[in-house]
Amino acid sequence: MGRETTSMAAWLRACALAAAMAGVLAAAALAGCSPVGGDGPASSGAVTKDVATEGARDDASADGAAGAATPSTAGKLRVVGTQLVGADGSPVQLRGVSTHGLAWFPQYVNEPFFRELRQDWGANVVRLALYTAESGGYCTDGDREQLEALVEEGVRFAAQADLYAVVDWHVLSDADPNRHKDEAKAFFAKMSTRLAAYDNVIYEICNEPNGGTTWGAVKAYAEEVIPVIRENVPDAVIVVGTPTWSQNVDEAAADPLVADNVLYALHFYAATHQQELRDRLAAAVESGLPVFVSEFGICDASGSGRIDYASADAWVSLMDSLDVSYICWNLSNKDETSALFRPDCAKSSGFAESDLSEEGLWLQGVLRGEVPPTAAAASGAEMAGDEDDGSALGGHSIGEEGLSFSMERVNAWEADGAPYEQYEVTVTNGGAPVDAWEVAVSLEGSFELVDSWNGSFSPAGDTLRIANAAYNGSLATGASASDIGFIVRLG
Repeated sequence: MGRETTSMAAWLRACALAAAMAGVLAAAALAGCSPVGGDGPASSGAVTKDVATEGARDDASADGAAGAATPSTAGKLRVVGTQLVGADGSPVQLRGVSTHGLAWFPQYVNEPFFRELRQDWGANVVRLALYTAESGGYCTDGDREQLEALVEEGVRFAAQADLYAVVDWHVLSDADPNRHKDEAKAFFAKMSTRLAAYDNVIYEICNEPNGGTTWGAVKAYAEEVIPVIRENVPDAVIVVGTPTWSQNVDEAAADPLVADNVLYALHFYAATHQQELRDRLAAAVESGLPVFVSEFGICDASGSGRIDYASADAWVSLMDSLDVSYICWNLSNKDETSALFRPDCAKSSGFAESDLSEEGLWLQGVLRGEVPPTAAAASGAEMAGDEDDGSALGGHSIGEEGLSFSMERVNAWEADGAPYEQYEVTVTNGGAPVDAWEVAVSLEGSFELVDSWNGSFSPAGDTLRIANAAYNGSLATGASASDIGFIVRLG
């Protein structure tokens, strides 16, 4: 099939959205939880380029870089209502990237790369993630002086590159920020003194409270830490995490802090967190809460697993419509889906598209504005080998009546010359309660099952039989379940 010449980043995103539009409905049964290991093979579709395409890409990059608010154009930031604004009161949206743990991947904190993020990628913010409790963490066995110096250096490099910088106290395995409250107060007292002269700094005081930590506990912590920063920087913008890995912004909206220039963190991973959390974000902003998406990824919440491009683009469209700032995780070459660089890339600056992971290509396209999220589905993009609405043609339930399932092809790509397709299945039980279910899915031609999750899968010929897993067989009347999925190699 013919395909318009385009940049790799734009083509990957357009392909993913085109695939997501190709749903296939059939009669049968299924249910599920979150995927357990659904990494698909890396995309490697052949793409041609010409001089005009390269020029268009460069123009898009330049336009994205020129249009973003930066310290040199917007100055020191503050919060007015739900909006982050510049020194003159104009709305500001920050869009950029987060480091991984500074103790583990310090090499990406360098001035040439930060300038690259600004000038080539179109980012206007970088987040410096200082883990608190893990190995190498500030409150465990990390070298505190070295970590402090790295944070200070990162802020200086960001200022030189015309980027805003978020100093992130990365609470994670320690769950409750109060566990290291004294260390947090000492750290922020020291760093806000050192960084007081910089107008590009935002302070994030607790990354992801979790493990049952309540909003009341987070709020009490913030009420002690914020004054420490404000003693040195009275008008500092501060980001406060929310319970359940910074998802419960509704709790903060119901009982916000009595403080100016405060934003509340919401984090998401697009393959796990979908419409329900998007609705929560929209409702919080509509209620008057200023929200900052200070971390997100386009895979599942583990930081690895499958990518959900359709959900990712829906998130970007929502955040853009609300003028909510967002920062993507993570700057590393770690062998996980959320890393922006390929595992075999040893560079720390001067990256080519071939050095980027699939998430890295997607993010670069978003920051550059190469493929607007709302336009990709209507772009007419075609995928190699697509002649119809998808290879899955139908299926049927086995046993119980009243069960039905819908099946959607959510991704398709080529790797090593072979076509791959990824499907998701959702089950609805319209009959009596059941304790188990099984369905048979028919595909066109031969296939090899490459990966699967949240079910028991048995391929035979051109049919794939899917039965419930041990934990998702019971479906009450009217109940439905999702996130059952599989990847097949065709031919």
